[in-house]
Amino acid sequence: MKARYITIIIVIAIVGLIVFKLAANKRKLNEKNTPAPVAAVRIPVKVAKVTEQLFEISILKTGNLAPFKEAKAVAMSGGTLLKVNFELGDKVKQGQVLAVTDTRLAQLELQKAETNVMKLRNDLNVYTELLAGKAATQEKVNEIRQNYENAVNQVQQAKKNVADAAILAPTSGVIASKKVEQGMFVNAGTELASIVNLSRAKVQVNLTEAEVYKVKEGQQVKITTDVYPGKTFNGAISFISPQADDAHNYLVEILIGNEEDALLRSGTFVYVDFSRKTEQQVLVIPRDALTESVKDASVYVLQDSIVRQRTIQTGADVNGMVQVLSGLKAGEQVVTSGQINLKDGSTVSVSK
Repeated sequence: MKARYITIIIVIAIVGLIVFKLAANKRKLNEKNTPAPVAAVRIPVKVAKVTEQLFEISILKTGNLAPFKEAKAVAMSGGTLLKVNFELGDKVKQGQVLAVTDTRLAQLELQKAETNVMKLRNDLNVYTELLAGKAATQEKVNEIRQNYENAVNQVQQAKKNVADAAILAPTSGVIASKKVEQGMFVNAGTELASIVNLSRAKVQVNLTEAEVYKVKEGQQVKITTDVYPGKTFNGAISFISPQADDAHNYLVEILIGNEEDALLRSGTFVYVDFSRKTEQQVLVIPRDALTESVKDASVYVLQDSIVRQRTIQTGADVNGMVQVLSGLKAGEQVVTSGQINLKDGSTVSVSK
């Protein structure tokens, strides 16, 4: 029995030794497979502070042309279109007859109204004479007179309905859209065509508070467009809004004379040069800090050895410095060199 206990103890000891040896080998393998800690790589960059400077900015704006006048020709009364006297692209003059609706019903109503007026006029004359001979009452005469006046008004309305059958051009210009064809039935208020007056064009732009006090109504303005490279159009300021919008901008409208040999069409993108300069205290950063174009500008801002990418809005670009309209504050630091290796959250070291 004693020998049996000794055997069991020896077996347990051997098993324990094997388990201990296997655990030690696994620990060594794990230590060998664990990668050595790598120190965080700091990307070298150069930075510059966001500063305030007195910036001389030329007043140059962009905008889209709009027609001098644009109007819609509409039917004043319902009816079938007997005539349509225009096509797309036709030049028309104000007051020109564009279309005519069927007036037969209106003519019948006019004849009926005129017959009623004649009858009531005779009745009024007769009862007026009877009243003089005390053969009629004043109340009866007043009733007939009121009916007569109402009938006269109905004649005037019927005449207007007949006249409204002719649909006139509300302004001079070019037919820009055609909504109807001859033989169609239209209701009162139906749009027949739109007319664009291109004898002149206008463009609307927004000026800041600092800029709007540098211009005045009647001031000559230069207009250029990529459509006619090298050509300058002359315009004049026709309106300056007396009140700013929510963004503290002032609406300014410029009228431009149109030329047959270089016709400016509605919607054309143009540049408006006021030929004035203004000095403003603005935030600026080096042009090299931008990671995208000026239109989609963003920069890397340094925050405790880590950079954060931030979208900003830019303004004028002068002598390698870019005006910052929003997105940055004075004193912040932006990366000017080494952006190609960066992403949002990268750790950096600042090179002198």
